[in-house]
Amino acid sequence: MPQLGNRFKAASRNYPFLYNSFPQKGFIVLLFVIPLWSITKSEILKGLNQPSVTIEAMTAKKPDWFKLTFQVKGSVIAAIYQRVIWCGLFGLLISILFHFKIPVSQPILGSVIPSIVLGLLLVFRTNTAYDRFWEGRKSWGSIVNSSRNLARQIWVSVDEVEAEDRNRKIAALYLLVAFAIATKQHLRGENVIAELEELMPSSKYQKLTMMNNPPLEVAFWISDYLQQQYHQNCLNSYQLAGMQGLLNNLVDNLGACERILKTPIPLAYAIHLKQLLLIYCLLLPFQIVESLHWWTGSVTALISFTLFGIEAIGLEIENPFGYDANDLPLDTICQTMKRNIDDLTSLKPSLNSYNGDSIRQN
Repeated sequence: MPQLGNRFKAASRNYPFLYNSFPQKGFIVLLFVIPLWSITKSEILKGLNQPSVTIEAMTAKKPDWFKLTFQVKGSVIAAIYQRVIWCGLFGLLISILFHFKIPVSQPILGSVIPSIVLGLLLVFRTNTAYDRFWEGRKSWGSIVNSSRNLARQIWVSVDEVEAEDRNRKIAALYLLVAFAIATKQHLRGENVIAELEELMPSSKYQKLTMMNNPPLEVAFWISDYLQQQYHQNCLNSYQLAGMQGLLNNLVDNLGACERILKTPIPLAYAIHLKQLLLIYCLLLPFQIVESLHWWTGSVTALISFTLFGIEAIGLEIENPFGYDANDLPLDTICQTMKRNIDDLTSLKPSLNSYNGDSIRQN
């Protein structure tokens, strides 16, 4: 505290107009002067002399603010504009009634639904939806990481005794991509499509079309391949346990995504929130018409746009596995996994790979 006092005295000598103009508000001046005074000229010049490349690199990744503000695609405008228009027209009707001296002004209605209560409900609704969205993203991130680790271990650790072993390894690696694609289609409620046919033999593809849970069947095939390699002495028990653990993690993340999909927000909460939003927006014009008169409809539409928009965002992201603009980019994730496997199979392990009539060990 003595150091702060000394700084303030020095600042007041350098900038007397600040302290003389507001003697009764010295503490407020203290709060503003001390931080400014503590920034030296050298520190300012140091900041100004930073390379402009860094600033350009940072701003290049940011979308244009105004373009993003007025962008319709990806927003919730299409989902709420009808409700907003109806609320605005209702506010205009109340303005007309007030203009003709009909006693519609009732400011007391503001206490029916306190704004803070409605705000807390909306925040809770949005946070719950975002938690579901983020949990889905973490599950898919774990699927990607586990698939990469498992693919790398299969490609490097499984011995190649025969020439055909290389093809079996490649087929097993592409089953990991098939698992991701089957999970994506399973979460979207779609049937098995031709995208999977190129990743597996036709016999397995036909069998997959008859399964209720295709990704689980793909996981079974991968597990069966690993067990076969263990019995052929191409894997030891420790390697098998590690790979099976990664495969178990894939199935666990499948279950986590299914939990998000099949456990919606409780219906009673969703209904009650919608009822409160509707009541609040319908009572709002009666509260503000005396102050705003002909602006009542516009202000009511603006406030209803805010409230309905927050609720619509929660609805938009609570199931993140679909095709909406705000859903997870599952197609892109699956394509990335396929490119990763393509790159991996283009590499040649240094050990335990088949070369002619023997196993090469460098």
